Amino acid sequence: MEAVLKNLSSTAELLAVASQSGAVAQWDKQTLSRAFHWARYCEHISSRFHNNSAIKGIMEKQLQFTNQSLRAAFPGYTDISFSDLSCCQHLLLVGLLKNPELPISIMKILFDTTSPVNNQQSDYQDVTGFCSHIIQCKSARKVLSPLTDLSAVGADVEVQGAMLMERLAALLSQESEACRTEHFLDSVLQGGEGAAGHFCLVIAAALLTTKISAAQTASQGFLLDWLQKKHSVLQLMCSALPTTLLIDLAKGHLQFRAAYCDVLKKWASDMEYSMSEGEWVQPSTNRTVSFKRLTEHFLALFESCPSLREDVENDLNALNISDGDFDVKGLSVWGDLLSALNK
Repeated sequence: MEAVLKNLSSTAELLAVASQSGAVAQWDKQTLSRAFHWARYCEHISSRFHNNSAIKGIMEKQLQFTNQSLRAAFPGYTDISFSDLSCCQHLLLVGLLKNPELPISIMKILFDTTSPVNNQQSDYQDVTGFCSHIIQCKSARKVLSPLTDLSAVGADVEVQGAMLMERLAALLSQESEACRTEHFLDSVLQGGEGAAGHFCLVIAAALLTTKISAAQTASQGFLLDWLQKKHSVLQLMCSALPTTLLIDLAKGHLQFRAAYCDVLKKWASDMEYSMSEGEWVQPSTNRTVSFKRLTEHFLALFESCPSLREDVENDLNALNISDGDFDVKGLSVWGDLLSALNK
């Protein structure tokens, strides 16, 4: 029992280090696997003794003593109770994601989707893709639970959006770390083929989170600022995401609404009139959206945000006048766009 109590205290200390210590900056894959090994050990202890009141009481006293020491060492430390041991791996994972010192190399191991979590017996389990596995489990629970309103982005993406918000909040907790936070987002974008398209959905899920704290509000603001710097990502979002999702984002965030309008105007300004097609088209090397689709984007935006219509139409009128204000199809994309919008 003495050895068990010692291991229990050591694991509580491990959880504190994972969530609040800069030591995680030096962690590698073996350290990570070893940490999850001890978290699973505590879950086993919880399962084995949760009905034994005598042993459970001894363990509670040991945890109280350890908590007292950790409170002195880590400001803001949250006590660990015996009941918490049943979800020790989850506590470890959340602690790591909230620690701004967690290196991107560890994040990539946890979110790896190329290989499943290895559950075969070994000294320490391979935790590659552990977060991806958690996302699948949480997504399944969301899908199977009696939801009153289904997620607009899908259960798995909604979970990833929540995790992104947690990570951003952790990184932004250090006021001087804006560059590091941007580097984290840039690194996620480079996750492999198709990563950017999927990440657009995750960003949308994060921005559509409604029950949020002040820290998460700051995370959404940072994400919106970063998007405006990443014109290629913003354009990909506007072209790849369903219009209904874009409208939800525009209704929820004035900053996104303005950026969305700017993207639509940019698409229009890039268009050339094709005599053979009798329509405005984007250059053949970059056909993101058709003229008809562009019109649909504007109309959907006007329908959801009526107050926006007058300002946008004034802008388009000014652009049309600068083109010569000709009332002839094919001479100005702005004039033809205004005509299409007012049909």
